[in-house]
Amino acid sequence: MPKWLGIILALIIIVGGYFGWRYYEAFFGASVTDQQEYLYIREGDNYEKVLRTITEKGIVDNPDLFDVAAGKMDYKNNVKPGRYKLTPGMNNRRLIGNLRGGYQEAVKFRFETVRLKENFAALLGKNFEADSTAFISLLNDPTTAEKYGFTQENFFSMFIPNTYEIYWNTAPEKMFARFHDEYNKFWNEDRMAKARAINLTPQEVSVLASIVKGEALHKNEMPTIAGLYINRLKKGMLLQADPTVIFATKDFTIRRVLNKHLRTESPYNTYLNRGLPPGPISLPTIASIDAVLNYEHHDFIYMVAKEDFSGYHNFSRTESEHLAYARKYQQKLNERNIKK
Repeated sequence: MPKWLGIILALIIIVGGYFGWRYYEAFFGASVTDQQEYLYIREGDNYEKVLRTITEKGIVDNPDLFDVAAGKMDYKNNVKPGRYKLTPGMNNRRLIGNLRGGYQEAVKFRFETVRLKENFAALLGKNFEADSTAFISLLNDPTTAEKYGFTQENFFSMFIPNTYEIYWNTAPEKMFARFHDEYNKFWNEDRMAKARAINLTPQEVSVLASIVKGEALHKNEMPTIAGLYINRLKKGMLLQADPTVIFATKDFTIRRVLNKHLRTESPYNTYLNRGLPPGPISLPTIASIDAVLNYEHHDFIYMVAKEDFSGYHNFSRTESEHLAYARKYQQKLNERNIKK
C-alpha cells in the first residue's frame, strides 16, 4: 500500500472516530449533571430560552452536544412547558425525549394548616407556575365561588386539606376544578347524611370545623368541643368563640382575649352575632370536619383552657362552674404576665 494511501485511511479513521464519538456523546453519553433536581419550562418559553436555562443552570455537561441532539430530534419546534425530573447521568436522548413528549413529573402538593386565603394563594404560587395573585383573584371572585355552589365568604371551605398530585403548569382555573372534584369525593353520602342529621350544610359544617380547629390543640378533644358548640347552636345561644374574635381583629398575635376585643364589629365576631360566621376562620382540617360530623353527645355549654397550659379545656354545664374554672385560668395568665 502506498504511504500516501495509508495516511488518507488513517485520517478517515480518525475523523470517523471523532464524529462517531461525538454522535455517541450527543445522544447516548452521560449528560445530565447533579446541579438541579428539576428543569422548569414556563408557558410560552421557546427553545432558545430552554437552552439558555440549561446552560446557565449547568443542567448538562455540554450544552453544545445537547443542542446538536435537540436539532436532530426536532425538539426545537416542539417545546412543551412543565416541570421535568432530572436524573444525574441521564443521556440527551432520554432527556430530550421526555421534554419533547411533555413527560413531566407532577407536584405532590400537601396542605393542612392554612389560616387565610392569602396564605393559601401564596402556597399555591410557591409550588406552581401561576403567580399567587392569579390564585387570590379566583379565591375572592364571587362568580367563581357561585360556579361551584359557594358564596364568596365560604368558598375557602371547598379546599380539603390532603395530598394532591398536580402538574406544575396547570392553569389555576383547572386546578380549582380539580379541588372541587376532590371536595365532592370527600363529601360522600355518609358525611352528607351526618350533616343533615345536625341540620347543617357541608359549608356550615366546615365553618364550625374551622372554629373547632381554632380552639383545639389536641385532636382527641375536637369532638367534645364540637359537641359544645352544637349544644349552643341548638339552644340559640351565642357561640362566643375566642378564635372568631381574633379572626375579626386580624391580630393573630393575641394570646389573651380582652373585653376590648370582644367589642370588635365584624360578622365573624360570635360574641356579637348569633349563629355561625359567614365563612371559615381558617381552612378546616379533615379531623375537625369529622369531629363536627361525629361530635360527642354531652350537655356542656361552657369551656375554658386548663390552667396547666396543657392545651386541654375544662368543660362546664353551669355558668357558676365555668366562672370558677375561668378565674383559675386568668390567675395563671396573670402569674405568667400574659396581658394581651
